[in-house]
Amino acid sequence: MSKYLISFPSWAMTASGAALEAAGRESRAVIEDAKRAGVYVFAGGVDEAVAPVRVGAGGAVTEGGYPDGPVINGGFAVLELPSREEAVHWASRLASACRCDQELRVFMFDPAS
Repeated sequence: MSKYLISFPSWAMTASGAALEAAGRESRAVIEDAKRAGVYVFAGGVDEAVAPVRVGAGGAVTEGGYPDGPVINGGFAVLELPSREEAVHWASRLASACRCDQELRVFMFDPAS
């Protein structure tokens, strides 16, 4: 089985008011289904009120992320699934609940994990 990252950037979530509340309820229901199905690993969102820092090998801390890198924000779910088809199914459910497209990526297997 592989672990899949299902995510969306903050700007993709355009719902507001009652639609945003419904999206929250519905996306949490999908996550609860994933837990019941035994495929849930982790889910959450990046706290955009806390600025990122870069930490060097020697422990030096630099304010901000990589200067030329993408901004990382939005919501994320990691599910462990038997196939890409299953991953597409769960991503589609989250897209429907969140009212925005989801990116789907697979983690490379690390035998030490």
